[in-house]
Amino acid sequence: AYYADAVAWAAENEIVYGYDNGSFAPEQKLTREQMISILYRYAQFKAFDVSGIEDVDLANYTDYAQISDYAAPAMQWACSTGLLTGNTQSIMPGQIANRAQIAAVMMRFLEM
Repeated sequence: AYYADAVAWAAENEIVYGYDNGSFAPEQKLTREQMISILYRYAQFKAFDVSGIEDVDLANYTDYAQISDYAAPAMQWACSTGLLTGNTQSIMPGQIANRAQIAAVMMRFLEM
């Protein structure tokens, strides 16, 4: 597949992990928490400052209980940096990230 080298690099550098059963599913759509987790790990890889996440209380969002444990630090980081904006009452972690959301988050990430 055209993305094989990129996936291998990201896996080697612990930016992507795949699923618990060992599968990767590159054709599957990304949830918002998956997208943010990948960006968070990439930011760590590039030695970005990812501190300050403890300042964000995810319990302020009505759907915080839906955030997967693995994604909580990444979601805190995304909220603290302004990567995730818009709806101030919910964070929608399991919602599929549409192209517009991905583009907006990527633009904000590149401006960091």
